Amino acid sequence: MPVSPEDPVISAAAPDPATATQVQARLRQEFLQGAALHQQGKLADARKIYESLLERNPRHGDALHRLGVIEAQSGNSRQAADLIGQAIAIDPANPEFHCHYANALKELGQLDTALACYDEAIRLKPDYSVAYCNRGLALAKLTQPDAAVSSYDKAIQFSPEFAQAYNFRGLTLKELGQFEAAIASYDTAIKLKPDYSQAHINRGLALKELGQLEAAVASYDIALGLTPNQARGWYNRGVALDAQKQFEAAVASYDKAIALEPNLAQAYSNRGVALVELKQLDAAVASYEQVIRIDPDFALAHYNLGLALNALQQFDAAIACYDKAIGIEPQLAGAHNSRGHALKELGQLEAAVASFDQAIRIQPDHAMPYWHKGVTLLLDGDFQAGWELCEWRWKTDFFKSSGRGFPQPLWLGKESLNGKTILLRSEQGLGDTIQFIRYAALVAERGAKVIARVPQPLIELLRGVAGVNQWIAHPGRLPAFDFHCPLLSLPLCFNTSLTTIPSAGGYITSSSSKVAWWQSKLGSGTKKRVGLVWSGNADHKLDRFRSIRLSSLIPYLPDHLEYISLQKELREIDKPALEDSSIRHFGADLHDFTDTAALCELMDVVISVDTSVAHLAGALGKTTWVLLPYIPDWRWLLNRTDSPWYASAHLYRQEANRDWRPVLKAVMADLAQL
Repeated sequence: MPVSPEDPVISAAAPDPATATQVQARLRQEFLQGAALHQQGKLADARKIYESLLERNPRHGDALHRLGVIEAQSGNSRQAADLIGQAIAIDPANPEFHCHYANALKELGQLDTALACYDEAIRLKPDYSVAYCNRGLALAKLTQPDAAVSSYDKAIQFSPEFAQAYNFRGLTLKELGQFEAAIASYDTAIKLKPDYSQAHINRGLALKELGQLEAAVASYDIALGLTPNQARGWYNRGVALDAQKQFEAAVASYDKAIALEPNLAQAYSNRGVALVELKQLDAAVASYEQVIRIDPDFALAHYNLGLALNALQQFDAAIACYDKAIGIEPQLAGAHNSRGHALKELGQLEAAVASFDQAIRIQPDHAMPYWHKGVTLLLDGDFQAGWELCEWRWKTDFFKSSGRGFPQPLWLGKESLNGKTILLRSEQGLGDTIQFIRYAALVAERGAKVIARVPQPLIELLRGVAGVNQWIAHPGRLPAFDFHCPLLSLPLCFNTSLTTIPSAGGYITSSSSKVAWWQSKLGSGTKKRVGLVWSGNADHKLDRFRSIRLSSLIPYLPDHLEYISLQKELREIDKPALEDSSIRHFGADLHDFTDTAALCELMDVVISVDTSVAHLAGALGKTTWVLLPYIPDWRWLLNRTDSPWYASAHLYRQEANRDWRPVLKAVMADLAQL
């Protein structure tokens, strides 16, 4: 069609090269501005710039990539992967895109795909140390620790001052159990970056694994000095202080962690454990209850709450807690074992044994329920099964420290002792040694030369015991011997039953010279003398059940008798009551058990809670009244007022309400008859 001269001529305008370059420059400058804001942590401002760029150019690969990085930093890994994936489609040769895409996939748990992306980033940039480092993190998550360490080593090879790579390398070495190598790696990270608080914390964790607890706490202190708002740092510091038995400091550290992270259930849980050690049981209960409010399915918290309630003698409530723990985690053997212990304290021995058996079925190599079952059977008078099960005590943590490891064989009654030398050794308390040294005479009758190693305070007292050729104070250098046997294993060796207990009294004698000295000390008197022991060692695990305050005892002591304290140690809480009473106390003059034995000899009756003095008086054959909690130590059995171990003993027992007053009233009535 011809064009008339009047028609305008329309043609496509050619692009202005100068204008296009200016546009690209402006876009580049805008992107760099966003990148700078991004680098400063101003993510919202950077996001606006990236999104503005993408509105004008949806194929702006760098903006897509950086927007994806912001999503990753905000915890939106799926959106991050989508955006960075689009950037890779635009520019598949950019190694940084592949590395950050792999990071997002790693957070999404797509570890194998992430590894392939790291490998592609490294193919595009063989010295890409960041990709090697992040690849190591993925390998560590895939439980390929050796490969992870190799990847960190590559990162360090290309960037020798890459502090983070040294830190992550240390973490993986720690998981491999190479704690010293891990610490060396952390040390390098810290040398490169002295304010690297996470490396200080990780170093502390490795030091704790090596048992270097003070150094671990020092590392945590440096980290927390740099960044005090790290809840996990305070928590880990508490764990290390716990391990050093610095429980008050540990609680303070857990409190710091909780203030920073109020829902840190594990900090409340460990805080409860430390409070139990400090005997702050009510506070421990509150701490465990807070754990359960945060995480109702925290089985261990229910279990530990049960332990604290058990210590408060709230046994029914403790059993309910153990049941909850078992409901959450049926295979929690410790909860079944502790449930059995609480049932035993309620006198439900058959149910207790059933719980111990369940713990044994779940964890057949766990020693504690075997031992607890054995003690429960002994308490019930089933000596045959009880003695055998109690041999499991040597595999419990409680007894491992005392050890039974001698190169010489253990004797349990099978081998001939004729012409042999055997070491009998104490293993538990002073009262146990007094009770079971009676078996030395039976061992000697087997033709053995008997060496007895006992605590130093008992050496002079026991020298007259029949059957012992040589006494050694513990710890002391041992002579040669052929066999060894702990004292509490001797009833098993001799198949002891309730009717075959040897030497039920009078197998220990007191020193006549000591008796004369104490007779002079006491002076002449017309009143009957009563020896008193109302409390034992405060550190004994069952002391809260057995000891009585002196102020609770005094009102039940009739005036027509003379009262002598047989205790060496006196608790602060008892001092005012003693000072206001007529009880005579000779603590400083009781140098060892020969003095206590001499004093016992001069008493008309000895009244004692379950302590070593009760055993001493019984072994001397003195009239001995023993005051027992509702569920006593196994050796006192149940439901009887006499003891097959000591013919001169009379037992006074609490009822199920665990009230000492009826016991003391019965004692007062019998004292009135003296």
